[in-house]
Amino acid sequence: MATDPRTRRRQGAAEPTGAAGEFPDLAAGPFRVDRDRIGGSPFFARLGGVTQVVSATGSGLLHNRLTHSLKVAQVARAITERITGSADTAELAEKLGGCDPEVVEAASLAHDLGHPPFGHLGERVLDRIARHRFGLADGFEGNAQTFRILTTTDVRGPSAIGLDLTAAVRASVLKYPWARLHYPAPHPSRMPILPRGAAEPADAPGTGSSKFSTYCTEIDDFDQARAPFGRIEPWQQTVEASVMDTADDLAYAIHDLQDFHRIGVLQHASVAAELGEWAAHAIELSEMDDARLSAESRQPGRSLERLRRRMHAKDSWIVDDDAFAQAVARVRAELVDGLLANAFDGSIEAEQAIAAFSARWSARLVGGVLLLADPPVRSGHVALAPAQWHEVQVLKFVHRRFVLLRPDLALHQRGQASVLTNLVDALDAWLGDRDEVSRLPRRLHDLVELADAEYTSLAARAPELLIGATGEPVTGADAVHGLARGRAVVDFVSSLTDQQAVGLLEALSGRSTQPWSDSFVL
Repeated sequence: MATDPRTRRRQGAAEPTGAAGEFPDLAAGPFRVDRDRIGGSPFFARLGGVTQVVSATGSGLLHNRLTHSLKVAQVARAITERITGSADTAELAEKLGGCDPEVVEAASLAHDLGHPPFGHLGERVLDRIARHRFGLADGFEGNAQTFRILTTTDVRGPSAIGLDLTAAVRASVLKYPWARLHYPAPHPSRMPILPRGAAEPADAPGTGSSKFSTYCTEIDDFDQARAPFGRIEPWQQTVEASVMDTADDLAYAIHDLQDFHRIGVLQHASVAAELGEWAAHAIELSEMDDARLSAESRQPGRSLERLRRRMHAKDSWIVDDDAFAQAVARVRAELVDGLLANAFDGSIEAEQAIAAFSARWSARLVGGVLLLADPPVRSGHVALAPAQWHEVQVLKFVHRRFVLLRPDLALHQRGQASVLTNLVDALDAWLGDRDEVSRLPRRLHDLVELADAEYTSLAARAPELLIGATGEPVTGADAVHGLARGRAVVDFVSSLTDQQAVGLLEALSGRSTQPWSDSFVL
C-alpha cells in the first residue's frame, strides 16, 4: 500500500529509533508525533515569556503567546469536532484534503512559534531591520518565521534541521500560502480580488505581500507540504489551516478583551459611549462625508462608522449593514452592559463573570462555523456565518480602538522597539569584530553557519529567488554571505523572550547586574 502523502516527512519515512543522534517518539500516530514534537520544542516553551499584546511581566493576569496557543488549540478542536460530527461536512472535508483533529491541534500549538519578543510590535521592527539594514527582500514575518522554525532552525529532526513534520502539519501552519514576492507565479498579490494578507502594506508599496508564510529559503519545504492538496487553489489554505486560522481569530476576539477588563484598561464609559453613539445616530453618521468623519475621529461613534465603511471596501462579499447593527447591539449588551458594567475586583463573582462571558461567546462563535466547498477569495474553506462574522469584527474593533491605540501603550512600545533595534546593532557589530567573533553565543554562531549554507545553496540552484531589498538579483559571494548574516541575526533575536532581549541588551551595554553565567538564549 502506498504511503499516505499527508504523512510524508522530509528526512525519511522511518521514525527514529533512539540511536545516537536520534530522538525516539512516544506516540504512535504520525500526527500525534508531530503534536508532541511541537509541544516539546524549546521554541514552544519560550512562548510563555513572549508578549501577546502587552508584556505580562509575571503578573499572571494577561495571556502570553503560550496560553493563547493553548486556547487556540482548544477552540480548534471544538471546530474540528463540529466539522467531522456531521456526515455531510466530514465528507466534504475529506474531499478537500482532510480535517484531522491531531493535525489541527498541532497547527494551533505551532502557529505562533515565530513571534518575536514584544509581539506584533517586534514583528514590525524586525521586518524593517531585515529589509533596510540587511537587504533581505522577504524581511521578517511571524508566520514565515514559524515555518522556518518547524522546517529549519529547530533541531528535533534526524539531521538536526527542523522538526521533520508530516506534510499535513506543515501545510496546516501556512495561513498565507505564498512567499512575500514572486512565489508562486502568478503571485496572489496580482489577483483581481486579493486574498486576505496578499495586499502590499499601504505604507510600504513595492515590498510585496504584508502577510506570507514562507521565506525564499524554505520554498522546497513549502512545495512538498502543499503537494498532497491539489484540490484546493494554490493561494487557499488547507481545511486544517483554515480551522486553525479561524480558531486564532475567535480566541483573539474573546480572550484579549478579558485580559484588559481584568487589569482595568478596558473601561465601561468609553466603550459604551462609542457603541451607544453609533447605535443612536447610525443614519446620520452614514451620511457624513469621509473628511468630516476623519476630522471628528475622537468623538464617540465615528471610529465605529469608519470600521463599517472599511468592511464594505474590503469584504463586500459578506458585509451587511443590518447584520453589523445587530452585532453592535449584541456586543453592547453582553460586553458593555454585561462584563464591563462592573469593574473587576478579583472576587469570585468577578471571575465567574469573565468565565461566563468567555464560555458564552466561545459557544456562540464556534456554533457559527461553516465549511464551504467553494469559498470566496477573501475567505478560507472554514468560515463564520454572517452574524458571527460581524460580531468578531466588532469585538476586534473594541480591542484595537480601546487598547492597541492607547498613547500609554505606544510609550512602552517605542521603548521596546528601541531595545530590539539596539540589540540587532550590538550583535551585528559583534559579528563584525574579528577579535571577538570567536566568542559569539554558540547559538548565534550555529545560525550564521546554517544561513550561510542555505543562501550559498540557493544562489547556486535557484538564483531567481535570491533578490535583495531593492528588487535586484543578489550576486557575488560577499553579498550572499551578507544576506545570510542578516538572516542569522534576525533568527537569533526573534528566538528570545521579552526578558531575554532586555537582559541581553543590558549585558551588551555594560549595564547588567546579572551574573555573567546566567543564560540569555535558548
